[in-house]
Amino acid sequence: MLGAMEPTPKLRHGWTTGACATAAAKAAYAALLTGSFPDPVEILLPGGRMTSFALAEWELTETHAAAGVVKDAGDDPDVTHGALVRAQLSRGAAGSGITFRAGPGVGTVTRPGLAIPPGEPAINPVPRQMIRAAIEELATRHHAPGDVVVEISIPDGETLAQRTLNGRLGITGGLSILGTTGIVVPFSCSAWIHSIHRGIDVARASGMTHIAGSTGNTSEKAVRALHGLPDMALIEMGDFVGGMLKYLKSHPVPRITIAGGVAKMTKLAQGRLDLHSKRGEVDFPGLSTLAERVGCGPDIAAQIGQANTTAHAFELARTHGTLLGDAIAAQAWETAASVLEGSGAEMEIVVFDRAGALVGRAPFAPVEAHARNRRV
Repeated sequence: MLGAMEPTPKLRHGWTTGACATAAAKAAYAALLTGSFPDPVEILLPGGRMTSFALAEWELTETHAAAGVVKDAGDDPDVTHGALVRAQLSRGAAGSGITFRAGPGVGTVTRPGLAIPPGEPAINPVPRQMIRAAIEELATRHHAPGDVVVEISIPDGETLAQRTLNGRLGITGGLSILGTTGIVVPFSCSAWIHSIHRGIDVARASGMTHIAGSTGNTSEKAVRALHGLPDMALIEMGDFVGGMLKYLKSHPVPRITIAGGVAKMTKLAQGRLDLHSKRGEVDFPGLSTLAERVGCGPDIAAQIGQANTTAHAFELARTHGTLLGDAIAAQAWETAASVLEGSGAEMEIVVFDRAGALVGRAPFAPVEAHARNRRV
């Protein structure tokens, strides 16, 4: 029918690196025990679902067995989509159990604060549990001792890791083997939020008393220069200010800076904790009302209400002698403080323009002041 809406296609789920590593390890261990590789190989996900993976490569020698699975992230824009996740297994010393090693392209943890201690391969706890369960299942079935060395590798993983936050987390040499469910949900951005949480963990474990979350590269560089903060104290929160603040409430640090550009901080000021454009645009009529309240004449306020962009609105106010930045920062502070209540932290908001110039600031104040203000 003319004008009919096309149905929205359902986004396809994918598999985590942890699930792929488990499938590859199970296939390799089966070959080590029996001389043949199951293909496809079936594994049990943490939620109880069985799923199978086709092998992309396999190798059996007198000393080891290896298998590889190509990661399919579904419709999620994952940097590891299409990467080969490889597991090489060899027999370990009697009574040694399962030993994990980082092969080429898999990182090593170098800083405290993560779920895996320094010196260990960056294979997270749930993928380790999945691999152990798969090996133990086969060992029981074939009456084998289950003493094996498991080396996980990802060709080109060190290059791919440069597009992640691993370097900042102190994970060197490659990617992490991740996943808590085995399933990648398209556009859930769970990996980014996971990185935010782990960045906070590393900063706390390293004794950082002041951290700064930034919405992008420009604001991060600007807030680094403003406070002289080390890399470890800088959290690239992107649009997920709510995800960062909620984690900080239960994992607090004494001082918190939220830094961002004029558009993102205006959204925060208007009560949004997810700053992505898909979650809503800036409320320009609301910005117009604020501009008039802080000194803009009615004519300029009306123009701000019709502005093309937030930067345009700020420029309109500035050229007529009104600075919107401090008012936006103050409102953003109230939004953020409402999430952090009870943490005992003090917080500031800093707003930067596209060139990294400071255009607005709400100075450090205890977040408990927000609760007091609401009671007055």
